[in-house]
Amino acid sequence: MILESLVTTVNEDGSLNVSPMGPVVEVDMSGQWNMDRFQLRPFDTSRTFMNLKRTRQGVLHVTDDVLMFARGAISKFDPPPETVPAEKVDGHVIAGACRWYEFKVDFIDETGPRMSLNCHAVHDKRGRDFFGFNRAMHSVIEAAILATRLDFLPAEEISEQFIRLETIVAKTAGPRETEAFELLKRHVADQSP
Repeated sequence: MILESLVTTVNEDGSLNVSPMGPVVEVDMSGQWNMDRFQLRPFDTSRTFMNLKRTRQGVLHVTDDVLMFARGAISKFDPPPETVPAEKVDGHVIAGACRWYEFKVDFIDETGPRMSLNCHAVHDKRGRDFFGFNRAMHSVIEAAILATRLDFLPAEEISEQFIRLETIVAKTAGPRETEAFELLKRHVADQSP
C-alpha cells in the first residue's frame, strides 16, 4: 500500500527540505500498516533523494494538512513550516503532524528509473489524531501529484484533470483546501507553455 505522507530531510547547507512522498508500506490482514520498515521511491533528480543518499536519514510525517502537501509538491514554503528537532536522527519534525517516523536508510537501489530506498523507523511519535481526508482533500493531493508531473505528462491531460478536481473542491472544500488547490492551479498555469 502507498501511504501519502511528507518527508523532511536536511539540505547540505543545513536548511529544511519538505517533500510529499508515498512510501510503500506493508499492510497486515487486519488492515493495519507496519511502519517498522518501508520503501521510498524518489526520482534520482530530486533534492529528497540527494539528501537521503548523502545523510541516510529523515523524518516521514502522516498529516491531514493538504495545504502542506500542496506547498511541498511545488516547493513553495514561505515561510517554512514550523518544526522541532527530531529525537533520534539529524532532522526536523513538522509541528502539527499527526504522527511521524524518524528513519534511517538501509539500502539504496539506483538501477531503475526511480530510486528505491529501503528504510526502517528508529523512533515514532504521535502528535494528534488524524482527521482523515474528505473529497476535497483527496482532490488536492491528486492535484499536487499532477503538479509534480508537468515535465512528462501532456499539458492537456493535466488541464482536464484539474477541471474535474476543481469541481470537487468547489463543492466540498474548506478554506485550507481551497487555498491549497488555488496555489497548485496557479503553479500549473505559470508553468504551462
